[in-house]
Amino acid sequence: MVKNGRVFAPGGLKTIDLWIKDGKVAALGGPHRADEKIDARGMIVLPGAIDVHVHFRDPGYTYKENWESGSLSAAAGGVTTVVDQPNTDPRTLDAQAFRLKLEIAGRHSVVDFCLNGGPGKIEDLLRLGASAIGEIFAYEHSDPDLQRILEETARLKALATLHAEDGSILRERADAFRDRSDPEVHSLARPAEAETMALEKALAAPGRLHVCHLSTEDGLKIVKDARSSGKKVSCEVAPHHLLFDVRDYREQGTFLKINPPLRREKDCHALWEGLMRGEIDLLASDHAPHLPEEKKALIWDAPPGVPGVETMLPLMLMAVRRNMLTLERLVDAVSARPAEIFGLAGKGSLEIGKDADLVLINPRSITKIKADRLHSRADWTPYEKREAIFPQTTVLRGEVVYDGDLEARPGYGQFLPKGLKAKGFIERETLF
Repeated sequence: MVKNGRVFAPGGLKTIDLWIKDGKVAALGGPHRADEKIDARGMIVLPGAIDVHVHFRDPGYTYKENWESGSLSAAAGGVTTVVDQPNTDPRTLDAQAFRLKLEIAGRHSVVDFCLNGGPGKIEDLLRLGASAIGEIFAYEHSDPDLQRILEETARLKALATLHAEDGSILRERADAFRDRSDPEVHSLARPAEAETMALEKALAAPGRLHVCHLSTEDGLKIVKDARSSGKKVSCEVAPHHLLFDVRDYREQGTFLKINPPLRREKDCHALWEGLMRGEIDLLASDHAPHLPEEKKALIWDAPPGVPGVETMLPLMLMAVRRNMLTLERLVDAVSARPAEIFGLAGKGSLEIGKDADLVLINPRSITKIKADRLHSRADWTPYEKREAIFPQTTVLRGEVVYDGDLEARPGYGQFLPKGLKAKGFIERETLF
């Protein structure tokens, strides 16, 4: 029993008790009996967040992050399900690499997880339960190769997820700006046109498309126009594209090197408006940790990416408090829509019969983000000293996994197979 809280149930916030049995939401309100009780007095009880875009670096780059540290960061930030991307070492391009990552994640993840497959042996990956094909880095592929990948994914009725930057534009601009070394050149060398060109090419292919980390006003317009013409396309935005723009290079330099890069202030405003109106479907962290000594390199050499899975929900809860976003839209963007788009039927809302994944939030408990209190191996954050509202307690399938300390054993997280496996093409098998 979770008692005395305001529960974000269907229809909005309600002052009711939430009842859990066998890891599921069993009742909302009413007289029942429970062996265990959590007192949520003064708290808001929200569905657990689903982060559909993380890079936990495991296998291959575990000095930056591993499944245990990354999933602990997720739990501490109110994220109960993650979708990991395939650009590990080895890349998740075939059955052998998929099984290797699945074995590691199954032994170490604190939260539930999905695994994306890369654009390799697509059918094999889907048969093993890949949630989607991607993140497909458009700039790594020729136009015919990208079309082939998207067509095969569509034929298998799977979701393609796209990193929308066109390779021909990136190569041309890199040559033009190679003699500059100031951090701002990263945004000049990867212009908005690279995003729009990649989107136009990908949207011409058949099948569903999900656009990763949308970064420009023009990109959002292309997505909206495609929807209007009947294309099945969804998109996400990352907090760093909402909270930083090109002016922030002056303070943080190469630490803010990300792909796609920081954009203009007007792009940030357009993305906020798109998120508020629901034109941008969901929030995703694009958690991509690197160590500080790596990020200190010159702009052409520093690796792209910032850590963010632990700070995504806390930062956005602060945005709600500042009336920049409604609580309803935030819950939709971090829970309901991710579950819908990625086919996680048992997740995304506090409804009877769904997994009891929830976070307890004290809306008055505002703290400043400090890297030494976070759990990523990256050991830094671009949001240092920003105000945020961190969860007090994170519950996954009815069990407390984090309440200021890790309460779940590594390996408590469960694999959520999708793709052809979840559609019944083959029997489920024991993979670890």
